[in-house]
Amino acid sequence: MDFPDDRLYCEYHLWVKLEKDQAVIGITDHAREELGEVDYVELPALDDSVTRNRAFGIVETSKAVTDLIAPISGIVVETNTSLGESPEILTDDPYGDGWLLTIEPSDPEEFDELINSESYKKLLTDQFHE
Repeated sequence: MDFPDDRLYCEYHLWVKLEKDQAVIGITDHAREELGEVDYVELPALDDSVTRNRAFGIVETSKAVTDLIAPISGIVVETNTSLGESPEILTDDPYGDGWLLTIEPSDPEEFDELINSESYKKLLTDQFHE
């Protein structure tokens, strides 16, 4: 599995990539494997608020409907509208064209709760050995 070093990660299997004063959010390679083929993605509207540790959208597969849990809080400034017509992009390219949304973070201290790629790999290893 791939976990790029230019992003931060959370226990909800989402990544955050800082770009100037905004944060792009997407799913990890691990989440992609767990989800399987995606049928539908629901994301918040522009200017909606997202709150850390709360659901901001859903991913629907043939297996289940899964909540997307926000890794940080902020205001939505962009959503990946391509996912509406081609939800498979989410799992085909989770670190590129399959990004979910971009937010303007509201609490910079929340970034301290995110982990780097090495810590995320350890988190996954620990979860599978419990």
